Amino acid sequence: MLQRPAGALSSTPEQLAKRARRAWLLFAAVALLIVTAALYGAGLYGRTAEVETLAAQGRTDANLKVALLRAVLESPRALPLLLSADQQVRDALTQKNAAAIDVLNRKLEGLVSGTKASVLYVIGTDGLAIASSNWREPISFVGNDYRFRDYFSGAMQAGTAEYFALGNVSKRPGLYISRRVGDAAAPLGVVVVKMEFDQLEADWREANRPAYVSDENGVVLITSVPSWRFMTTAPLAAPKQAAIRDSQQFGDAPLVPLPIKHPRALSPDVSIVHAVTPGGSDAEYLSLSTTVPSTPWRLDYLVPVEAPIAAAVREMRLLALGVVVPLLGLAAYLLWRRQSAQMRIAAEQAARTELERRVVERTEDLSRARDRLQAEIIGHRSTEAKLQIVQQDLVQANRLAILGQVAAGVAHEINQPVATIRAYADNARTFLDRKQTGPAEENLGAIAALTERIGSITEELKAFARKGRTAAEPVELRGVIEGAVMLLRSRFAGRLDALAIDLPPPSLKVMGNRVRLEQVLINLFQNALEALDGRDDARVQVSVEETADGVTVGVSDNGPGIPPAILKSLFTPFNTSKEKGLGLGLVISKDIVADYGGRIEVSSDDSGTRFTIHLQTAA
Repeated sequence: MLQRPAGALSSTPEQLAKRARRAWLLFAAVALLIVTAALYGAGLYGRTAEVETLAAQGRTDANLKVALLRAVLESPRALPLLLSADQQVRDALTQKNAAAIDVLNRKLEGLVSGTKASVLYVIGTDGLAIASSNWREPISFVGNDYRFRDYFSGAMQAGTAEYFALGNVSKRPGLYISRRVGDAAAPLGVVVVKMEFDQLEADWREANRPAYVSDENGVVLITSVPSWRFMTTAPLAAPKQAAIRDSQQFGDAPLVPLPIKHPRALSPDVSIVHAVTPGGSDAEYLSLSTTVPSTPWRLDYLVPVEAPIAAAVREMRLLALGVVVPLLGLAAYLLWRRQSAQMRIAAEQAARTELERRVVERTEDLSRARDRLQAEIIGHRSTEAKLQIVQQDLVQANRLAILGQVAAGVAHEINQPVATIRAYADNARTFLDRKQTGPAEENLGAIAALTERIGSITEELKAFARKGRTAAEPVELRGVIEGAVMLLRSRFAGRLDALAIDLPPPSLKVMGNRVRLEQVLINLFQNALEALDGRDDARVQVSVEETADGVTVGVSDNGPGIPPAILKSLFTPFNTSKEKGLGLGLVISKDIVADYGGRIEVSSDDSGTRFTIHLQTAA
């Protein structure tokens, strides 16, 4: 139980209300301060964590790009080494006749087509190219003077050199890898392979993250942003810029700094920068820098950070709110509970005297309320009794409706046997008048059998009315068809010639009950014959076919077909196009077939109607 605060007994509810308002204002200020601090701290932590995650992912991507660059470089580096020892290269440099040079041109041309090199060419000691893989092209290097190129002078002095420059003939940038032919004492010339990085740059561009490779002077050589090529990572000193221009290494490139500024270093190889990409605005990137082994180059990889950091900050702030808000809510609940306890104690103290004065009045109110409640209870009981009576009436009405349907079904189903009995009785009277006792006895026997059949039909329909099911048993399908025809013979005397029946073998049995299956066929035969009444070309085709799924019985007629309006609800009770029909025959037939695991399908058009019965084959 809550203990009463020390000052509660001497404080009025009005005084406690004023204190509560001041406490809530103070609580709101503290809560706002806590939420602000939590959001700021969560944002700072989310940004730091996301930057570390992006840096780890960026290092992996940058290392993959460096590995891809090295793989691209290694293949062409072997060509100058191999060609410097090739005898045909030496023959062309020493003999310098047209035949040897022609052989070398063709050889270089074939090597280029099988490697990733852009151009292969051989330079004599005088700096003039004597053979080239592009000797057939208008921009052939043959005859050009390359003494001013560092890769020529470097190879002549040191034996090998690598030099990235803009081609003075092709105007395409690439890496020139050269090697001296012969020893330093007696050099014969230089073999040069030019490597272009168009495919590598295209692969980098697919990632939509800027990447570029710069040389020891900070000049961008290879980049996924074409407009950044030959820009610099930092402003070049005037002497250095003049030297590069004199060497024509990068042609007329302006050598201006990249549009990257405001670097904020996070580690020696990671920093936050702002960059402007072509067609874009100023955006924040995480810049990762790494060296390219076996070269003096560095690769810089820019990872966009604004969207990931914003998402991480938003997630961390939501998480912080998810922790802080429930805690503040708990604190607010405790504060409210404490104030409520104080207010309740003060209110109890102030109301005790008033409560004693109003005891009698309250007792009277309770008495009146009790009387109203009793009256309501009596009213509820009366309403409940009326509802039970209405419910019983509805149940009785439902039973009468079901009884009416069953009675209509019984009348419909025994109609054919009764008509047949009437025909047999008339025939028997005629035979007795003629003193022909033999045929009369046969007719009387048939009448007795039909009365038994009427009893069976009545029992089956009563079972159907009780939602019961007659157990299925193997039944000869041939006997079912013959029994149905027999029941219809007297009613449709002279018209049964329209029935063309392909009787199945006696061995063919299906699962069902003979009387109920006869009811189905009688309904279908009778409907077909009535639809053909008055037609000279009347024909009802009855066929039986064994399938993989069971047995199908088809009943087809060449009548006028079933109207579309009736066909849509053909198996709905009391849906019929006959003037005296009840519309129950097909409904009962469908239920009978369904009881034995089968189904009935119907198709109809202007050329006739076909009912197909699917039954299960007896094992």
